[in-house]
Amino acid sequence: LRAVIEKALVANMTRDTINRAVQRGVGGEDNADLKEVTYEGYGVGGVAVIIETMTDNLNRTVPDVRHCFSKTDGNLGTAGSVAYMFNKRGEITFEDVSLEDKIMDVALEAGAEDIEVSEDEILVITTPETFGDVQDALTAAGLKSNNAEVTMSPSTKALISDIEQAKKIIKMIDMFEDLDDVQNVYTNVEFTDEVMAELEGL
Repeated sequence: LRAVIEKALVANMTRDTINRAVQRGVGGEDNADLKEVTYEGYGVGGVAVIIETMTDNLNRTVPDVRHCFSKTDGNLGTAGSVAYMFNKRGEITFEDVSLEDKIMDVALEAGAEDIEVSEDEILVITTPETFGDVQDALTAAGLKSNNAEVTMSPSTKALISDIEQAKKIIKMIDMFEDLDDVQNVYTNVEFTDEVMAELEGL
């Protein structure tokens, strides 16, 4: 459950958001003039937040994003205020660590940047540009990943040990996800084991 919660806090796109993006892409919703705009800020406990939006009305989106921050004791920042804490990269994960040698051979041959192996997971790291080639090569080799995405990976984590702060961070993420214009939300939050245990018990 820890992995599920923390993964959800790092990057999320709701089904409704996807459907709206598809509809707009094929000419729906009056074929609105959409712009991709990224906002940055801080949640409680110094948690860095990046919000990627697609909007046809900045006069709606900016107040909505600012409202989500203010309602959860966070702050909307300026461009570049937290982006330096994140690296855009491809991540392909496998839970079957027994496949380490085969995954390593195929991924590196296809252009992967790095491979990290833990007790319960293999993480293949790529650049955004080589992500598709590496994923295709792994799939062609019969290696089925558990998750594959291009994401904003935090270089440093903000450790949260207070359960009330943790609840506000989760509420903040939920509020952002409920906004029509939001496509992705990234944070650098990391919860202590004690906070995770309390969250799991809610």
